[in-house]
Amino acid sequence: MISFSLLFFGFLQAQELNCSVDFNIDRVGATNQQIFKTLQKSLTEFVNNTKWSSKPYKGVEKIQCSFFFTINTYSVDQFTGTLQVQASRPIFNSTYSSPILNVNDKDIAFTYTEFQNLNYDPNSFDSNLISILAFYSNIIVGIDADTFSLNGGSKSLEIAQNIVSIAQQSQSKGWNQTEGTQNRYFLINDMLSPAYTSFRKAMYEYHFNALDLMSDDVSNAKSNVKTAVKTLSEMAKVRPNAYLTRVFFDAKSDEILSIFTDGPKMDITDVIDDLNRLSPTNSSKWGQIRY
Repeated sequence: MISFSLLFFGFLQAQELNCSVDFNIDRVGATNQQIFKTLQKSLTEFVNNTKWSSKPYKGVEKIQCSFFFTINTYSVDQFTGTLQVQASRPIFNSTYSSPILNVNDKDIAFTYTEFQNLNYDPNSFDSNLISILAFYSNIIVGIDADTFSLNGGSKSLEIAQNIVSIAQQSQSKGWNQTEGTQNRYFLINDMLSPAYTSFRKAMYEYHFNALDLMSDDVSNAKSNVKTAVKTLSEMAKVRPNAYLTRVFFDAKSDEILSIFTDGPKMDITDVIDDLNRLSPTNSSKWGQIRY
């Protein structure tokens, strides 16, 4: 596998993200590997040097995240492929970072010429590449803020929604509601919809009221994880098989398994039932939980 990896640590203006950008170009067998190195450097600098919100961030507060591109086709300046977006946030009084986002975008297509300037204007569409990066950067900042205060990321999520609205004019895939139910449009539309408020509430309960308490009171923290799962199940009652339910468990399934197979024992029969209803595709994991 040909894979390029680069970390850029930006300290100017206390930007929000500390993002790694990687490219897998196995499928295209590109002879011009230099363009991918240049592109990687440009994207890393763009994401990490852009100020995505008005909130000041200290160096230790930067959100750890990654953009992993798998390029399926490449010709001259045209690229198509997929993008895996991941992010995590530190847990209070520990060295552990908890995953908060793990999304695979299958509709990545963009134009790029080597050494092209990447300029972001939140109120205009410059290119599909910039809009995709800006969209997910704001999603990351918004979800991270939601884990520290209830609905704390609303402003960033609203910016992401505006990016979708503007990008729809481009007719590029991934921005419209007519393309299925699990794309960029539905990711942000559902996050801000009153019908799915339980998702953001569960993210807050799970992290701030549960994981951040693990170092002080494991039993109480585990009980609050159960509460967060119960909150999420309320959404599933009115919106079964919701996209946001998958988004939650794509990030959290392994962690939830670890939480309930370690530490103080408690009655978790009810949470096992909830987990199986919410995420049957992870039933093999839930079957490993002993109580």
